[in-house]
Amino acid sequence: MRSVRMRILVTLLVLAIVGIGGWQLLPSQENKNKTITVGTTDAVTSLDPAGAYDAGSWALFNNVFQSLLAFEPDGVQPVPDAAESCKFTDSGLQTYRCELREGITFPSGREMTAEDVKYSFDRVKKINSDVGPASLFSTLSSVTAAGRTVTFHLSSPDATFPFKVATGAGSIVDKDKYPANGLRTDNGVDGTGPYTLTSYTKNKQATLQPNGHYKGELSGTGRPIKLDYFTDSAKLAAAYKAKDIDVATRTLPPAMVSKLNPSDPTQRVTESDSSETRNLYLNTRKKSPLYDPLVRRALAWLVNREQLAHTVYDGTVEPLYSLIPTGLTGHTTSFFDQYPTQSVAKAKALLEQAGVSTPVEFSFGYGIGHGSGAEEAAALKKQLEAGGLFKVDVKGYEWTDFQKSWAEGKMDAWAVGWVADYPDPDTFGASLVGSDSVMSTGYSNKAVDHLIQDSRKYADRSRVDQDFRTIQTDVADDVPLIPLWQRTDYVLSSEDIGGSQYLNDSTGVFRLWSLNWI
Repeated sequence: MRSVRMRILVTLLVLAIVGIGGWQLLPSQENKNKTITVGTTDAVTSLDPAGAYDAGSWALFNNVFQSLLAFEPDGVQPVPDAAESCKFTDSGLQTYRCELREGITFPSGREMTAEDVKYSFDRVKKINSDVGPASLFSTLSSVTAAGRTVTFHLSSPDATFPFKVATGAGSIVDKDKYPANGLRTDNGVDGTGPYTLTSYTKNKQATLQPNGHYKGELSGTGRPIKLDYFTDSAKLAAAYKAKDIDVATRTLPPAMVSKLNPSDPTQRVTESDSSETRNLYLNTRKKSPLYDPLVRRALAWLVNREQLAHTVYDGTVEPLYSLIPTGLTGHTTSFFDQYPTQSVAKAKALLEQAGVSTPVEFSFGYGIGHGSGAEEAAALKKQLEAGGLFKVDVKGYEWTDFQKSWAEGKMDAWAVGWVADYPDPDTFGASLVGSDSVMSTGYSNKAVDHLIQDSRKYADRSRVDQDFRTIQTDVADDVPLIPLWQRTDYVLSSEDIGGSQYLNDSTGVFRLWSLNWI
């Protein structure tokens, strides 16, 4: 649920500032405690790590909780955070052991223990929320705690387990503050991250203060932060233009992004390649009108990604023809290989072969306020109804309702963005096309599941390339989803804000502590 290499468009501007005087890059003393306001459209599903598996929630978790491990900017391997050290203790990659860092304290003043770590992982699995991250720990059999040592016992080899520990799913909570059998429902957060949450109003605002007791991978904490949540991209853009916010990210309107001028002295523009993708997910259950793979293949013949990228997104996204995005091991063009151009004739032939009457009617949902969801849904409806083969009933949902609706299988198709949980193709495998995937499409393919499991045997992740290439061939044939596009990420900040180029990257971490006043 979470960008790849940074191409900073303001390098010359920064160099010019350095030329005027390097001292100006240092935050002035008077700005030391001044709040930086950040705007985003990524809503928070839950403040409880056991009940959220989405970009907005995890962005907050990155800052208010600690995991045993963390990702450095653009890092490909996690490093110790709440842990002093972590490693596999067996050659079979089934026993993973961490030594907890000393002196980490919760807001109550109580020191974090190995039992808190065990409790945090156990409750994620036990609660098993429909919109939670329990699926990430499918290979976790049990956790034991002794002294400052935490040992994870895995049911099968899983070289990707350290990556998962470093995500929001691995957030460590105070066992005295979070119920074992259900989600915490108040607006409180008891974590040990670089920030403490001082106030929160759902879908509106979160205020964060640097945690003076933080001990972990970071050398220090950042400036006070106010997060403003906007219900749509247009409101986010308007707030930035009105200077109500200092930083704008995720997600700006395509029309605004396409006109950004990196030489504008009043703002800083950071552009980065991103591993965020967007797919059209299809309900493959027997009750769905899209149950037959022939019907789903017909849909795949009707999608025109180039048109979406040009008309809906003003060229700010790249058409995507694979499950795995560019920049990650295993990327292919499997959907282009099988469905190279939009073809009503080929779609019609498949529907005739399936023996279904046309138009095939199905429901299509999207999240309200998340980027250009409504415009994209309208464009896809027009594409998919070409030739009168399908009739699409489009409906927008508030974000939390949207998540619950797809988790409960209430829609036949839905478009959702996927932000990589960690920089490895595995995050696009089990999570999206494995049995019991978080997208709840009902899709299950034993061959795909076997390849996903087999790929986890390799600590050298370059060796999983062929496994994921084969997975993508199978996915293009079965079509439980249709890849749409891959995003380029943009962050806008006022000229007196530094560090915005480190806010987002390929690791999926949202680094509010990187922001400072110049």
